[in-house]
Amino acid sequence: MNAREHRRAATAELAAAGVPSPDVDAALLLAHVAGTSVGGLVTVDELTQEQADTYRVMIDRRRAREPLQHIIGHVQFGMVDLEVGPGVFIPRMETEALLSWALEAIADVAEPVVVDLCSGSGALALSIADARRNAVVHAVEIADEPLRWLQRNLSRMPDQVADRVEVHQGDVRDPAVLAGIRADVVVANPPYIPETAELPVEVIDHDPPLALFGGADGMSVIGPMIATVAQLLEAGGKVAIEHDDSTGQAVIEVLTADGRFDSIVQNHDLAGRPRFVTATRTTTSRRI
Repeated sequence: MNAREHRRAATAELAAAGVPSPDVDAALLLAHVAGTSVGGLVTVDELTQEQADTYRVMIDRRRAREPLQHIIGHVQFGMVDLEVGPGVFIPRMETEALLSWALEAIADVAEPVVVDLCSGSGALALSIADARRNAVVHAVEIADEPLRWLQRNLSRMPDQVADRVEVHQGDVRDPAVLAGIRADVVVANPPYIPETAELPVEVIDHDPPLALFGGADGMSVIGPMIATVAQLLEAGGKVAIEHDDSTGQAVIEVLTADGRFDSIVQNHDLAGRPRFVTATRTTTSRRI
């Protein structure tokens, strides 16, 4: 078979296995094997036997609903290429809306200090540090396996980026987790999926549960985390918290109830879904 025939056959197999985007995945895996981009596949006529064998193995893994990103071994987030695999949450493209908000929030800050809570692979922390190379970024993660991926991704960054990122292991629900640090912006993509939610095979079987689930209502991490956010932020500092489609109002309510935030706004992703809530730390505490 030539390359086009390999791709056509792979697409049919993936579709039969229930893979959501069979043609896209078949093309991405073929491009990975051929060492080119999807657009560059037009110049690929034949595969070597080694390439064909590798493609066969990759298609079989994808048919078994292993995430595409695990098979390829990396994922693009913003302008940063991140290595991912078992034990770490795969960054989603939808979170890039939060990244854009964060970069806008620090646009006029001369030397911003940013905290990334529940950092996982380091997607937000490293993307912010890469885009703003005069920023100091603190990345907080509780679990050992994601921390290893975070450190691995940090080691792949240029020195001028890596030198300005500090990694901390700790529980974001503990306000003392970064005692003494004051931030201009806090970003968080915490575990927020309600435990009863139905999820794709790729998610439920491969993303770590600790990174996914936020208790029965999706708020078991976000709720207690608000005190940490308030402790970290300078007066006038800003926060963005990603949440489940169903919990935007709940996030607004816990920020409001805390009494130390105003300008609380629901933000949407490019698909129009409620994706994250932003707020500003008040200059004076109104907490009851």
